[in-house]
Amino acid sequence: MNVRQRLAVVVPGFGGVTALVLLIAPTLGSTPISLSNVFDTSIPWADNVDAQIFFVARLPRVLAGALVGSALAAAGVVLQALLRNPLATPFTLGVSASAALGAMLAIAFDLDVGILGAAAVPVASFVGSLVGTAMVYLLATRVNKALSTNVLLLAGVTLNTFFSALITFVQYLIDFADWYRTARWLLGNLDVSSFNPILASMPLIGVSLAMVALLPRALNLLTLGEDVAAARGVDVGRAQRIAFLSASFATGAAISLAGPIGFIGVVVPHLVRLLVGSDHRVVLPASILFGATFLVICDLIARTVMAPIELPVGIVTALVGGPVFIWLLVRKA
Repeated sequence: MNVRQRLAVVVPGFGGVTALVLLIAPTLGSTPISLSNVFDTSIPWADNVDAQIFFVARLPRVLAGALVGSALAAAGVVLQALLRNPLATPFTLGVSASAALGAMLAIAFDLDVGILGAAAVPVASFVGSLVGTAMVYLLATRVNKALSTNVLLLAGVTLNTFFSALITFVQYLIDFADWYRTARWLLGNLDVSSFNPILASMPLIGVSLAMVALLPRALNLLTLGEDVAAARGVDVGRAQRIAFLSASFATGAAISLAGPIGFIGVVVPHLVRLLVGSDHRVVLPASILFGATFLVICDLIARTVMAPIELPVGIVTALVGGPVFIWLLVRKA
């Protein structure tokens, strides 16, 4: 099949599964509800407990999971192609650590000033991600004014270690109550209690995914090397900048909404490639849809496996992603 035929099969197929999961997931939990009651307009809202649980308690969490999963999966695909490293993740370039540091400082100083309906911690987290992105970009373009992927990787790893050390330092200084809040946030969770944080992050993730949509052909050629891409007419510098910035913004927006949820960006792209091949024109939309489905299912497990206790979803993704990551390492060896 050509690319259009594959897209005509893959996108509706993955999209249908994602839509089904998004519809069913809010109905499942420690308190079972009936989908027919949820949409029964004959029952007053004040008396419709099923509708309240569906729309207030669970739907925001499911939608947040879909947004975060899509953003991290797309960022993983882009960075693996940009760095030509199949094990690169959205957290490779230090953006996650700088975002986490911003959140830690907001918690440590008890900031309570939000923007556009978003609380202080998510806002501080996204600002931290922008600072980290700017630092990595400036370091990577310091030599010859061109974006060097080797320097980009080295700068990202170095700053990731540095910001992680600062996070540990901040945690050491704060009291136990704030330490507990930071520890829970660092585990990654989708405990979203309203639609405001989702509405605040949607434009950021939307812009990031729109930038990603410009890249499939360039990513196919960049995986073969910069010289090959340039010989085929790709503006390598422009494509690298768009790839880096789109992945960084998507990662920062996702972390500001849900904290640092690991393994999505490395596990999902590889599983999608096993299913649909390696052409980024197909891999990118499939990964965006599969990432949403994967994280919503992981969060469903986190909500139900030890009900009524709810686990942070980052624990579930780590338990699932860890063995898969090891398998990928062994498979590539």
